[in-house]
Amino acid sequence: MTHPLYQVDAFTKAPFGGNPAGVCLLTAPAPDDWMQALAAEMNLSETAFLLPEEEGWRLRWFTPATEIDLCGHATLASAKVLFETRPELRPGPISFWTRSGQMQARWVGGRVELDFPVFTPEPLMIELGIAGMLGFQPVEAAFSGNFFLFEAAEEETIRTAKPDFGALAASTMPEVMITAKGESSDYDFVSRFFAPQLGFDEDPVTGSAHCLLAPYWAEKLGKTTFAAYQASERGGWLTLRLEGDRLRIAGDSVIVFSAELLV
Repeated sequence: MTHPLYQVDAFTKAPFGGNPAGVCLLTAPAPDDWMQALAAEMNLSETAFLLPEEEGWRLRWFTPATEIDLCGHATLASAKVLFETRPELRPGPISFWTRSGQMQARWVGGRVELDFPVFTPEPLMIELGIAGMLGFQPVEAAFSGNFFLFEAAEEETIRTAKPDFGALAASTMPEVMITAKGESSDYDFVSRFFAPQLGFDEDPVTGSAHCLLAPYWAEKLGKTTFAAYQASERGGWLTLRLEGDRLRIAGDSVIVFSAELLV
């Protein structure tokens, strides 16, 4: 059986920027080990698998090492593929059924807008050794579930930080983000995201991390709409809007290639 396979650069207007994701369209359920093997073969931070289901799609995300509960850029990439290959879907939202509940995506002015849950920041004590792991001394910290957030005093600290990935891999923090208030009028805050325990050291652009970043900065900045920049080597832009316990995440994306998977 063959499957359409795509690679999409998410949260960027130009190819070879943002965060690349694999998107595989299924016509029937596939074995977990087959999906995991394909994700390892793609060797991207995440590969998404879409299966038609209940007037929507079952959506699952795999890193090269494991299945995960939530992924923003691969969801954006999945919606981009559906809206581009099936333009008749553009007038209404499309629904995804995931391990993190139902999510929706809309086509808004040529961009995809996602409807994601909001994670409530809980205060986190900054322990000894954190500065060595992150490459700087954070001024404040928070967490929610597996997400751990550390704030720096200056944007440049985020851009130049050199984490100890071995130490992070051995820590009790599966997913780590660092952030600072933006020093440019183009964006409100910057961030980077690390997850060596999930099979990759740094993620270029992480939509799901903003489910914690947005409410964190909402409290500090006193606003509910943001322009955000993830300052990885590839870089990526996100537009965010808090609506109660939901977060609207919008971004551009580019389909880089499509192929037919023969196995």
